[in-house]
Amino acid sequence: MHSSIASRAAELIAQRRRFVQATVVRAQCPTSARPGDAAIVLADGTIEGFVGGQCAEESVRVTALDVLARGGSTLLRILPDGSDSFPEAPGAVTTVNPCLSGGAIEVFLEAKLPAARLVVVGATPIADALVQLGGPLGFAMDTALDGGAVTGATAVLIASHGREEEATIRAALDAEVGFIGLVASATRGAAVIESLGLNDDERKVVHSPVGVDIGARTAEEIALSILADVVRSVRVDGLGPPKDDTEPSLPATAVDPVCGMTVTIGPDTAHLQHDGVDYWFCNPGCRTRHADELGAA
Repeated sequence: MHSSIASRAAELIAQRRRFVQATVVRAQCPTSARPGDAAIVLADGTIEGFVGGQCAEESVRVTALDVLARGGSTLLRILPDGSDSFPEAPGAVTTVNPCLSGGAIEVFLEAKLPAARLVVVGATPIADALVQLGGPLGFAMDTALDGGAVTGATAVLIASHGREEEATIRAALDAEVGFIGLVASATRGAAVIESLGLNDDERKVVHSPVGVDIGARTAEEIALSILADVVRSVRVDGLGPPKDDTEPSLPATAVDPVCGMTVTIGPDTAHLQHDGVDYWFCNPGCRTRHADELGAA
């Protein structure tokens, strides 16, 4: 991978921005792309780097945004029109690109999503153990003494042993955190929750006692059980961070009426409006051809 793309990826990761890393892994001439060519696809559809010509780039953009929405990775096979297609296979997508010059390329697309951020509230042995164990599990761990730093957290884990618990739970609920874990006995936890007067939806978010029952006794074992509960919520229940209004929505798509390609709709997408109908194209050539067919300017 080109060093500039690697540096840009590191910068985006540090900024906790989501993107897709695209790498050409196979290229069959004639094509402008070469194995090792790489690019970054941002959430608004912007492509930084090079993975082929205009039409191949559009196929990468459309598939990359789908990968970004789903997470994970896929192998995109872009074939010229009229070629034998690859059989469908898990983890791979095949698209026929009539605009290609006759070659074929394969591009590996991998979503890079910010690590789930867990805020641990408290200065206790259990809080310390949560921070120590959470990092190796791939979580971004933050600590706080109250609920003032919970905005944007995927989960808030309260291990303050009676200090500021109600205020922290309320702050996390107001920040739309999807998992709030209170370290407390069943009796005390129920009393804390009851004192807040939560509605049914809010009550579902607050977990107390928090943690999977593994018979934990030590601070480290308790932390392990709590993190297992969070992992289950992420992997099984689809727990994610609150919606970030600063993150752009994925762009809409349309089908080019000339070549049949799916294209993203953006300010630079070739566009034609005729008789009140909007048409979008993979390149200006398709737009010109369709305009001629419609008798439009």
